[in-house]
Amino acid sequence: MTTMYGIKNCDTIKKARKWLSTNDVEYTFHDYRADGIDAKWLEEVEAIVGWETLLNKRGTTFRQLSDAQKENLNTQTALALMLEAPAMIKRPLLIHNDQHIVGFKDAQYQEIFK
Repeated sequence: MTTMYGIKNCDTIKKARKWLSTNDVEYTFHDYRADGIDAKWLEEVEAIVGWETLLNKRGTTFRQLSDAQKENLNTQTALALMLEAPAMIKRPLLIHNDQHIVGFKDAQYQEIFK
């Protein structure tokens, strides 16, 4: 079972979804905005990949935070921010055979699905 998490209008999500479709990989897509996320799920994912990997610091939503919010990040504050604004979660998050892969790289997907 393969599940991709993200936001459907994200360019990286579009590239990753196209790659999966082109390579005949069956998957389900979970849109953070349409389908939502809960604290328990986010905590479980964070425990596996770490909040530093999960938090998208390059996105507009993160850049709009105050300097104080950016400087005082830790597990709890990062999880609270991502729960409040799922656009701050790095995309895509792919869960395949209990592997959690954050981001999209063609070569990495080729290795995972060979």
